[in-house]
Amino acid sequence: MPGQKPGESKEHMKLTNLAKTVVLGLAVLLASSAFASNKGTLVVGESFEVNGQQLKPGEYQVRWDGTGSTVEVSFLMNNKAVAKTSAKVVAVDKAYGADSAILDHSNGKATISELRFAGKKFALEIGPTEKAEMSGK
Repeated sequence: MPGQKPGESKEHMKLTNLAKTVVLGLAVLLASSAFASNKGTLVVGESFEVNGQQLKPGEYQVRWDGTGSTVEVSFLMNNKAVAKTSAKVVAVDKAYGADSAILDHSNGKATISELRFAGKKFALEIGPTEKAEMSGK
């Protein structure tokens, strides 16, 4: 081509291929983060309340969805959702060593006020709400 430097088309092709590779890599990264594991296991030794729903002691899978400072949290037992509530994401300085829950007994019942997950540098704060959105029945 007139006005084109020797080797420019090869250089242009290399940059184009590099740009395509970067775009593909970003797409894979974003897709994998969208399906990242937002779950934990919680073992509670006493009856407790989530969003007005009374839950029995046992092992629960906890999953959360959403972005930003508020997420939707689901409590599952035997792969069945038994309660759902919203929670505020709160950053902490150090990742937790194990999955755990903070129970609040101030109103005479055990209610979950905070969830902590192994390896995560955040906690999920659960505030009082009026009634459960899902039932295990």
